[in-house]
Amino acid sequence: MSFSYDTKAELCRELPENKCCAIAECYGMLLYSNTFNTREIRIITGSRTIGKRLIDLFEFAFSVTFDSLPEPGKTGKHSYIINTPNKLELIFETFGLPTDKLVAHHVNLSVLEEECCQRSYMRGTFLTGGAITDPAKSYHLELVTDRFNVSRQTFSLLLDMDFTPKETSRNGNYIIYFKQSSAIEDFLTLIGAPIHAMELMSAKIEKDVRNAVNRKVNCDTANVSKTVDAAVAQITAINIIKERGKFEALPEKLKHTAELRVENPELSIKDLAEILEPPVTKSCLNHRLRKLVELSKMK
Repeated sequence: MSFSYDTKAELCRELPENKCCAIAECYGMLLYSNTFNTREIRIITGSRTIGKRLIDLFEFAFSVTFDSLPEPGKTGKHSYIINTPNKLELIFETFGLPTDKLVAHHVNLSVLEEECCQRSYMRGTFLTGGAITDPAKSYHLELVTDRFNVSRQTFSLLLDMDFTPKETSRNGNYIIYFKQSSAIEDFLTLIGAPIHAMELMSAKIEKDVRNAVNRKVNCDTANVSKTVDAAVAQITAINIIKERGKFEALPEKLKHTAELRVENPELSIKDLAEILEPPVTKSCLNHRLRKLVELSKMK
């Protein structure tokens, strides 16, 4: 299963303790569901776990049952439907919504006065309208609805809860999303998925460590490559001086430096300077080697 599927399964482990929180979670589910009007409620999900939670939540929150449930054993997407007028009327009245006309949905904040209810509402939005990518690949969590006012007011509610999400639209849908791993961790913890928040944190740490190791390896490789290239150029220059018969005429310090370089082609300038007798600074040794290269270029 996907990380998103498993995260939602964690959220479905326990029902809210309070009826007000059950109502708030149903509210989030319905506002981010497929159909929510005075004629029908239809929630479509590919998760039997979410389906079971829907049945239990609506029983707890409203004491109502779904009029249509998926067939046992059926795979794929499942529809959970309520179309009995008195059930719909009860649900709409609970949310303070009119039942005698077409409803332009918005978030009724009076349903979400308590912090626990706000958390439950966000859990509901994620269960029916949310998705999260595998943190081993990227960091992205989004809440998607085709109801503009609902998305804008949910965005404002998240700001009030000290989150800083982003907004966009795609194919007629309105999207609230997070890209920062820390914000996603906080959101998952808030809505009741601490295990997957920890998994995301672990994945980030592992990724950061791997990137740090790769940077170190790349840096070391680059340094080794530079050392090798410099040594090859210096030894080539020393050989040219010898071929021209000018080596013995060099000052004693340059001769000693040249011999040490030829004997230790793998050493860096710093390491080479330390084994000279007497030892010299890296700058001094570098100056001597540059002098040898310059002498090799003289006719």
